[in-house]
Amino acid sequence: MAESKPLVVGIGGTLSPNSTTEKAIKTSLEGAADAGADTLLVPGPALELPIYSWERKERSVEALHLIDSLRKADGIVIGSPGYHGSISGLIKNALDYTQDMAEDDWPYFHGRPVGAITTGAGWQGAVTTLTALRGIVHALRGWNTPLGVAINTATPTFDDDGNCLDPKTDAMLRDMGREVAESAKMRADTRDGREIPGGFN
Repeated sequence: MAESKPLVVGIGGTLSPNSTTEKAIKTSLEGAADAGADTLLVPGPALELPIYSWERKERSVEALHLIDSLRKADGIVIGSPGYHGSISGLIKNALDYTQDMAEDDWPYFHGRPVGAITTGAGWQGAVTTLTALRGIVHALRGWNTPLGVAINTATPTFDDDGNCLDPKTDAMLRDMGREVAESAKMRADTRDGREIPGGFN
């Protein structure tokens, strides 16, 4: 049987296209692709969704795309800017939509490795936001990768073409993407019905 190719989905950013957060997610997804994963990005502008309410059952096209992408995901990378010590309302609202996955065979992020990226104009905001995001991933039953990346945007981190200007940050983002992809491979094999010792069963 041919080996499964995992899908790693990146979500996050801001409403500004090509934000620093979005560029960081793309860099991490490149690392996942280098490790053999297929990748898909759902950027910040695609996450401008109605405020989540469980009473409302109608879903926008964008919300349906988000949930469909997450259901297919074997691994996930989430990126958020730090707003007042935590993740942005845009990203929190998007994550609230995972309640639609509550009754799935793989509910919420269950069985999926998740890499977290946060940005902030200072280390305090970036780091506290990373802690908050990793806590949310845990609440959604995801497996936080050992490596999470907080980025201080007080100095430029990426150029206009999306290239990371700091070799250490670039390496960390790519390493985290590889961590997600390598762990996601086990989930992909389980999804395809194979017994994987030590995998996400």
